[in-house]
Amino acid sequence: MKKLFITSCVLIFGLSFSQVAVGTPTSETNRWTFGGGLGVGFGSNSYFNLQVAPRVGYRLTNDLEAGLIGSISWQTSDFYKSTMFGVGPFVNYYFARSFFVSGNLQHFFVNYQDKFYDFTSNQQETALYLGGGYMQQVGNNSFLQLGLMYNVLYKENSSIFSGGLIPTVGFVVGL
Repeated sequence: MKKLFITSCVLIFGLSFSQVAVGTPTSETNRWTFGGGLGVGFGSNSYFNLQVAPRVGYRLTNDLEAGLIGSISWQTSDFYKSTMFGVGPFVNYYFARSFFVSGNLQHFFVNYQDKFYDFTSNQQETALYLGGGYMQQVGNNSFLQLGLMYNVLYKENSSIFSGGLIPTVGFVVGL
């Protein structure tokens, strides 16, 4: 699993940086982008979820960005609690200044505790999210991103995730 993760990271970054000569270089001196997402969820049985997903990117061209994304999630209910941490590279391609396609490889570390059976588990899983979405400008170089991603490595009976399709909402400064 570690070899697959490392090989995929090298491949994604290699392909990203090889595109610099093909695209139009950015004219601005600051090519760094920052952003992320924040999520909160509530449900039955005292369910509560808090997720934070910071990201930092570098604009290789006006339309191509690569970087690192992380995520940390805390979940609790009457029956269980868990902590999940993920990190990995991402690549975004922007077109028409309103749309984007994205690839995101993350390796997750999960600590799960079942309160009813007094069971604890530590697991790891790699996810490769592919998708895209719409961007709405909310400032000079700031955008709200709305999209859908699908984990192409998702396996229904062996995954720690409940499904492969996820909606995304995020904010990016520096585009």
